Amino acid sequence: MRNPVGAHVPVAGGLARTGLAYAREIQAEAVQVFVANPRGWATPAGDPAQDELFRAGTAGAGTPVYVHAPYLINFGSHSAATAGRSVESLRHSLRRGREIGAAGVVVHTGSATGGRTREAALAQVRELVLPLLDEPAHDDDPLLLLEPTAGQGSSLCSLAGDLGPYVEALDAHPRLGVCLDTCHAFAAGHDLAAAGGAGRTLDLLEAAIGPGRLKLIHANDSKDVVGARKDRHENIGAGHIGEEAFRELMRHPAAEGVPLIIETPGGRHGREAYAADVALLKKLRDG
Repeated sequence: MRNPVGAHVPVAGGLARTGLAYAREIQAEAVQVFVANPRGWATPAGDPAQDELFRAGTAGAGTPVYVHAPYLINFGSHSAATAGRSVESLRHSLRRGREIGAAGVVVHTGSATGGRTREAALAQVRELVLPLLDEPAHDDDPLLLLEPTAGQGSSLCSLAGDLGPYVEALDAHPRLGVCLDTCHAFAAGHDLAAAGGAGRTLDLLEAAIGPGRLKLIHANDSKDVVGARKDRHENIGAGHIGEEAFRELMRHPAAEGVPLIIETPGGRHGREAYAADVALLKKLRDG
């Protein structure tokens, strides 16, 4: 099965009105959206009419949908306020994800703040996230997709192996999956640009979390060198990862049928740059 290739699309002005039109223009086969301000704690109700049009439009086109939860969420935080807001924010993203027909909700795995140990932070992750995973009661509830970060600060997950203890802390819940960001993995130290590097990274990922957990790939090149621990995305083939790594990634058994979503720079050319990255990934997939 081929990998659907798409992008994170803007939705200001309406999920269907803006998001669907943008997705069609760049010929996206999968889409990712925000359902709240990614840099805030607000939990907006959404527009039921736009939700229905968006859900019908993506379902009719066979387009997988993903929600990216707000960046402020951190279940490893020492701040009780941040931890509490993180629960409400993720609960909102999961509910809104179901309402718009999303297959998964992506959330960053966070960090251990305030000088606390990784073990203490993971214990709090378990306490806060397991109840959220047990709440869904509908057949079409989205999966929760854990996205490792680029390794800045006291990150709980950056290297593939870090996901093992994180998933174990959540009892390897059946509603749990993983989103691999190629720029994050490269920044954390996985040399995707080396010959066979993408394949080795996916081998390590499967060894840590088991087969079938990889549900989404954020396909982003990197402005910085491997191991830089800097989360700076570049357009496909224009950064230090290079085109061949993405071709290799899509040919690995662990990535079979897994959608790729770009979050690359639009730059001056806006959607034209996005369309070019989508087209290039399709060419690498099909060539």
